[in-house]
Amino acid sequence: MNRQLTVIIEREGNGYVSLCPEVDVASQGDTIDEAKRNLRDALELFFETASPEEIKGRFHDEVYVTNVSITVG
Repeated sequence: MNRQLTVIIEREGNGYVSLCPEVDVASQGDTIDEAKRNLRDALELFFETASPEEIKGRFHDEVYVTNVSITVG
């Protein structure tokens, strides 16, 4: 079964960190593409090895990515 998951990638130091907030799985890479590929691999490994109970307990059906405006300084 295929499922669309959210991927958030942000620069950290000299590389990139990738996160799937639906199941709280993260990875990293030297480039955006590498961080995304590594996260896909980590997600596939998670879904292959986690018990159905763990998947159900960690899975968030509703994830919202948005922004907020604040005054700094």
